[in-house]
Amino acid sequence: MFKDSLFNKIEQKTNINKETILNLANKLQNNNMKDENILREVIQDISKLTGKEVSKEKEEKIINAIVNDKVPKNIDKMF
Repeated sequence: MFKDSLFNKIEQKTNINKETILNLANKLQNNNMKDENILREVIQDISKLTGKEVSKEKEEKIINAIVNDKVPKNIDKMF
């Protein structure tokens, strides 16, 4: 139930459906989360899906945060 409510919140805010989110998550899960190339690919995919451009500087910040374990553990509170 919690998962569906989280997906519903994300879909309402982003117009990205659950299946697309799960496909992106699988891409990350099946690869190393510390692999910068995979992270760049996922960031670019999300950028295309949302129609929002991500600058190289912002991309680097995102990658550095993930690689250095600086991502909040309770991301559900962000939505």
